[in-house]
Amino acid sequence: MDLKKSRNLLSKSEFKQIKKSRTRVDGKKVVTDDVNKLKSLKVTPDIPSREKIHYYREPIWIEYYIPKESRFAYEIKFLFVKLVDVVPRKGGIDEILEQAIENNEIIDPIRIMEKFPKYKDEIRNSYRNFMLLLEKISLNQEQYLESDDPEFLKSSIYATETLMKYEPTLASLEFLGEFVMYNLIWFIRKLNEHKKQFSLEDETIALLIQIRNKFWEENNLPEDPDFELFSALFYEQAFPHRGAEALSAEDFLLD
Repeated sequence: MDLKKSRNLLSKSEFKQIKKSRTRVDGKKVVTDDVNKLKSLKVTPDIPSREKIHYYREPIWIEYYIPKESRFAYEIKFLFVKLVDVVPRKGGIDEILEQAIENNEIIDPIRIMEKFPKYKDEIRNSYRNFMLLLEKISLNQEQYLESDDPEFLKSSIYATETLMKYEPTLASLEFLGEFVMYNLIWFIRKLNEHKKQFSLEDETIALLIQIRNKFWEENNLPEDPDFELFSALFYEQAFPHRGAEALSAEDFLLD
């Protein structure tokens, strides 16, 4: 998955939602003119506490205009993005991923090279510019398992985001599978279990939203209007240039 390809960030429905919600008051941008709808949004959705570890939480600044008071009001509410697990490919291609899922552990290419020497050259060739990152994640994981200190997880998840920008590689296509996304979700859940605050890059969050929406569509799950509005607000804030009237439909991925 190439996060650098910005055309993959917006779906057709998300683009329409942003265009529909945009308005201006006295030359200032207001995310939506439906103040009652914004006020009705809950600070956090009704998700059981035990289930919240399976979501990524992102704070959203809510901005709306109060005509009677001639002022703008601001609130912080939270977008919760359901984490969608990576599914191993059929045919035994993702044996390493399957084993990691079964053991509830990350996929550590450094340890894989030690355990399976046949993969050593392929991994080194695929990640020759990122071996220090892989070694950092591997060492962090070892220290986390020994200390249970979530700070090691934070360091690892940010290193993992960097790796994501250059996936897929030959090694991930041939035998590692979508290990970077798998590791990212594993780190998010662990940080949630520790109730540790952290923040991912906008492009990473956009990808999590896109994967979640694809899962919803493929499984015909009921729509969530609040999530759709929250995600539109996120896109408006994270990628404000995408709402510019100067951009045409060709600047977006239209399904």
